[in-house]
Amino acid sequence: MVPPTEDTGQNAAPDPTLPYDLIVIGTGSANTILDERFESWRIAIVERDVFGGTCLNRGCIPSKMFIYPADVIAEMRHLSTLGVDVGVNGVRWTNLRDRVFSRIDAISAGGEEYRRGQSHIDVYGGDASFIGQKTLQVAGPDGEITVLTGDRFVLAAGARPTIPEITGLDEVAFHTSDTIMRIDEVPRRLGIIGGGFIAAEQADFFEAFGSAVTMIVRGPALLREEDEEVSLRFTQQTAKRLDLRLHSQVISVRQLGHGPTSEIELTVATDGHPDAIVVVDELLVATGRTPNGRQLNVTATGVMLDTDGLVVTDDHLRTEVDGIFALGDIRTPLQLKHVANHEAKIVQHNLLHPDDLKAIDERAVPHAVFTSPQIASVGMTSQAARMAGLEVHIGRREFGGTAYGWAMEDTVGFAKVLVEPMTLEILGAHIIGHQAALLLQPLVQGMRFGQSAEAVATGQMWPHPALSEVVENALLDGLTP
Repeated sequence: MVPPTEDTGQNAAPDPTLPYDLIVIGTGSANTILDERFESWRIAIVERDVFGGTCLNRGCIPSKMFIYPADVIAEMRHLSTLGVDVGVNGVRWTNLRDRVFSRIDAISAGGEEYRRGQSHIDVYGGDASFIGQKTLQVAGPDGEITVLTGDRFVLAAGARPTIPEITGLDEVAFHTSDTIMRIDEVPRRLGIIGGGFIAAEQADFFEAFGSAVTMIVRGPALLREEDEEVSLRFTQQTAKRLDLRLHSQVISVRQLGHGPTSEIELTVATDGHPDAIVVVDELLVATGRTPNGRQLNVTATGVMLDTDGLVVTDDHLRTEVDGIFALGDIRTPLQLKHVANHEAKIVQHNLLHPDDLKAIDERAVPHAVFTSPQIASVGMTSQAARMAGLEVHIGRREFGGTAYGWAMEDTVGFAKVLVEPMTLEILGAHIIGHQAALLLQPLVQGMRFGQSAEAVATGQMWPHPALSEVVENALLDGLTP
């Protein structure tokens, strides 16, 4: 490898004909790699879309800023069960939306401005595509073509919404998660195609803000990658709040009339029933996300893709091409921001210390779905254990079976753990209910540091009557068959 070059000065013009020491494609988590230790490197950053990546601009951050007030509305609805009568007088959507994006857009713009002001970094906007060994072509917004070469690359271009093949879909004004949160008003009727976590979260807060939501889901339940009991409980609760069409498929879509306020008609087929017509004011397509490896044409530089289009790396996040690393949604099906942040730290270390490489440890990766009720999970599900032929102890505790859950009149939430019978190792944990993501963390810690279910349950004191007793009692229940 060519050693890092010296700083060329604040006013030096970029010379893309010279090889860069490092080219970073994508400005999400990979942008955090470039701290002061890289100031002597000549670096290029390439971004085809918005600076800062999906999580900041269109994913975790804005959606949670909408979900928080939606959660408050959900709690207000529940208060009547406790003898308190309150109501929501209205939702000022533009105030909510502008609060979110005035902050986010400023962070995105500030991040790009900061990077453009650094003398050792050149920022290129446009579509990138490999055209040869460590050779990248960038098509700028005005049609200009720039060819960059580099000694090292970080592939972190993320993923994009998957658009299914549905008759007429390309002729209607539908939304994806990229656009739906910036609309001008809460739709009176919102149609959602999909039953995963993006669809579930968007349905949750739009319903809370006043939309009549129809979810159209091909399978028998929502969030089918979650533990089967969690998926079932969540599906049952969601069906009470909105029009949930399971075992259903959108056959065709068409726009009724012209203009931004025209309605959209969906023809929906449901197993055993004649096709139904659903009319909505806005349509959200949330049927998964596609990694951008093929979009970057990474095979032209020798990088391999798996059958799902994910960039193949080893545990050090190296591709099979020397000097090319990958991180984030472009390489992992987990598609979680905290995973990408962790990977960025590993890639950063391995770039700086090629003779002392660090490896990623994905044995206990938690995730959460910020719906009402909230969901959090880590490790193996019941159905995965069954498919693997494993015998496990299952510990459960309903929220209402603890003092705090009883005080809340909670009839929905529960915690569940999977325990290996001989060693009492925690194999998986799944929680649905109030603040599930917070309650999960002791279980993640126990799994990551090799603590047994017995050690986590009995080796510490749990505050009474905190809701965390749900976790304690689920662990205790998992110690025996």
